[in-house]
Amino acid sequence: MKKRLGCGLLLLLVLSGLALGAGWVFLRVPAQAVARFGEPSSNLGTWERWRLSYTLLSRADALTAPIMPNDGERVSITVPAGATAAEVATHLQQQGLLADAAAFLAYLRYKGWDTRLQAGTFRLDAPLTPLALASSLTMRPETEAVLVILPGWRREEVAEAVVSSGLRFSPEAFLQATARAHDYLLPVEAPEGATLEGFLFPGKYALARTATPAEVAAAAIANGSEWFSPVWQQAVQAHGLTPYQAVVLASIVQRETAHTDEMPRIAAVYLNRLARQMPLEADPTVQYALGRPGAWWPAPLALTDMQVDSPYNTYTRPGLPPTPICNPGPEALQAVASAPQTNDLFFRAACDGSGDHVFSETFGQHLNNDCP
Repeated sequence: MKKRLGCGLLLLLVLSGLALGAGWVFLRVPAQAVARFGEPSSNLGTWERWRLSYTLLSRADALTAPIMPNDGERVSITVPAGATAAEVATHLQQQGLLADAAAFLAYLRYKGWDTRLQAGTFRLDAPLTPLALASSLTMRPETEAVLVILPGWRREEVAEAVVSSGLRFSPEAFLQATARAHDYLLPVEAPEGATLEGFLFPGKYALARTATPAEVAAAAIANGSEWFSPVWQQAVQAHGLTPYQAVVLASIVQRETAHTDEMPRIAAVYLNRLARQMPLEADPTVQYALGRPGAWWPAPLALTDMQVDSPYNTYTRPGLPPTPICNPGPEALQAVASAPQTNDLFFRAACDGSGDHVFSETFGQHLNNDCP
């Protein structure tokens, strides 16, 4: 009887020791994770903390090995607005920037950073480990520069906006970088010697401060490319225009009115004048020819201004000017494609100060629409 009791006691002691050992191991996992990965989020429950700690410890090599081994190189990473931590981790692995997306996601959740990822474009120096990458993605990205291009701005106005944007290059550098359209992949063919006037699509651009002038120009071109669809090109060709000529006309329409609902009818007036080989007599083209720093769009124009010797003076030169006079927005581009069939040949500002225009088919009607 004593012998059996001794064996049972021994077995009990062994089992108790194993349980205590397992408990000791269980308790040591979070402590080991703290030692290696830092303090976890205070929002984690006991089991969740242990589970994530165990995951990190078991996959430590995947989290601490450099993922961008080339010193001196900069890697661009974009986190879309609204993307979840899981989506970001998967995307980074697909780009070859992570070896283990699950381990990376576990680390983000362990630190409580899975809800603190910042949207934007990050330009990070290599080498970089997943741990360092996770920390970087919680900080405000380098997209501190914001460049706004308004519809109807000419290239020089876009260059002037660089000064207050946070970009690190000069307006002169931007003008130089946008002086040759053929240096870029445009959505439509531009003539030899054309600048990027007309293709710096209006919008708000969040950019890295270190972005180059060419990168900014490429972003603006890409932003508007969707509007030059095959359907759009077929529509403007049906009006007798090449796609580039349509951009030129859209730039004039853009400067003629701030009311987008009028744009198709204004485009129709100019198309009718072109079809009848009448001069366009568009004031914005003269303003473009006369524009100078501080007064890019001089107004009002004097009668003598209409005689300025310039290929952009559509009072003295037939047809369209040689290039766009500004960067039109999508409404002006679409207005050229969707210009209605009318007999209108003239338009002028309404007399009520609304900014609207009144249209007429004959010069006599046009004179009658003059304000008293």
